[in-house]
Amino acid sequence: MTIHSAHPFETPAEQRDAARRLRGRLSASVALWLAGTGAGRVGLTVTSLLVALGEDARVVGLIDPDSDLADALADRFTVVLLQEGDRGLAEAFAGLAPAPGGLFRAGFDDTDWGPVLPGRSWAGVRLESTRELGWSREVVGVIEHVHLVEGTPLVRERGRYRAAGS
Repeated sequence: MTIHSAHPFETPAEQRDAARRLRGRLSASVALWLAGTGAGRVGLTVTSLLVALGEDARVVGLIDPDSDLADALADRFTVVLLQEGDRGLAEAFAGLAPAPGGLFRAGFDDTDWGPVLPGRSWAGVRLESTRELGWSREVVGVIEHVHLVEGTPLVRERGRYRAAGS
């Protein structure tokens, strides 16, 4: 038996989507977009996001239109920025890793906007608009509340999670 270092089901480089490969070279902060309360909580790992400053600052994100979050996104939601050490959470909410006990077993708190993870920076957001954009759903929300904490942000680059600056 031979053990190979490459992934056996990886798409050959010449067949990969060039735009997706370009996006993978952009370092992106990793956030959880969360909505609902109690047993109705849903969430998704999102790295395609930005904050637009203005009198009413906004957050803009691209989410999977087939995700549970896309179906459950209501008037309010939260955007929680993940930190170094949260890779397991990022992978679980992205559907890439199992979540024994459920996605919200890590001790999330409820707020007026939705669930938050204690000890992380987060924003409480009011949904403004959604529209289909490419293979994604663009979500725009007005930032109504911001809670900031210190910590090393988790980023994603070339398909891997890492601590910012490492």
